[in-house]
Amino acid sequence: MSKLLVKPQAPNQQGKILDVTPESAGWKYVGFEVYTLKSGESIENQTEDKEICLVLLTGKATVKTRNEVFEKVGKRLNVFEKIPPYSIYIPNNDFYHLEALTEVKVAVCSAPGKGNYSARLIGPEDVGMEDRGSGKMSRKVHNILPETEEADSLLVVEVFTPDGNTSSYPPHKHDQDNLPEESYLEETYYHELNPSQGFAFQRIYNDDRSLDETMAVEHQNVVLVPEGYHPVSCVPGYESYYLNVMAGPIRTWKFNNEIAHEWLFVTK
Repeated sequence: MSKLLVKPQAPNQQGKILDVTPESAGWKYVGFEVYTLKSGESIENQTEDKEICLVLLTGKATVKTRNEVFEKVGKRLNVFEKIPPYSIYIPNNDFYHLEALTEVKVAVCSAPGKGNYSARLIGPEDVGMEDRGSGKMSRKVHNILPETEEADSLLVVEVFTPDGNTSSYPPHKHDQDNLPEESYLEETYYHELNPSQGFAFQRIYNDDRSLDETMAVEHQNVVLVPEGYHPVSCVPGYESYYLNVMAGPIRTWKFNNEIAHEWLFVTK
C-alpha cells in the first residue's frame, strides 16, 4: 500500500479511527484525526502548540474550551446532505472537551498556532459556498476556514464531486515557497463515498515524475499530498466528498497549474 494512503482503524478507547501527525506524514505542519463517538461519549485534548479546527462531519455535540462553551452545535446526519458543517476554531495553549449529543463523527484539523486568535464557532452561515469548474470538472465547495478568515496556519475546505466527475482539476500544485508565484502547503484529503462501498482514484505526481502514484481511495481513507499535482476522479455511480486541510510557512493558497493541461481552462 502507498505510504501516501492512510486507512481507518478500529476505534481506540477515545473513538479515534484516523491519526495523521507531522511525524507520521514526514512533514512539518498538518495534523489530522477523525473520531467516531456514540451519544454520551466525549473526548478531551490539550491543543499544546497547535491551533485546531474541529469540523463536525455529522451529528450534534457540545464543545467547551478554556473560555467558551458552544452548546448543541451540529446539524447534518450525513455529509452528503451537502449543507455546510458546524466547526469550531481553537487556538494553541487551550483545550477542548467535546460531548456527543447524538452519534458524532468529528475531524480534528491541526497546524502550528501563534496565539493570535480566540476560540470561536464557525456556523453554516459563516461558510462560503461556491460551484467551481464546469462540465465533468464541476464540483461544489464549502470554504470552512479560507485565508480570508482568521487563523494562524490552517486552511480548511470541503468539496463534493458528482459521480463521473474529476476535481482538484485541471491539475495544480502548491509545493514551492516562492511567493507571490506559489506557496508551500502540505495537504490532507479525507474521503467519503456515496454509497460507502464505492471508490475513487487520486493521483499524486510531480513534474519530473520522481513522485507518481495513483491510488484507489475508499470510504474514510486519507491521502497525503506532500508535493505535486493531486486530481481526484469519481467512478460512475459514486459521488465523492473530501475534506482538505492545508498549512505551510505562510498562510496563503497560491498554486500553479500543470502547463500541459492548462488548455482545459479555455472556454469552448
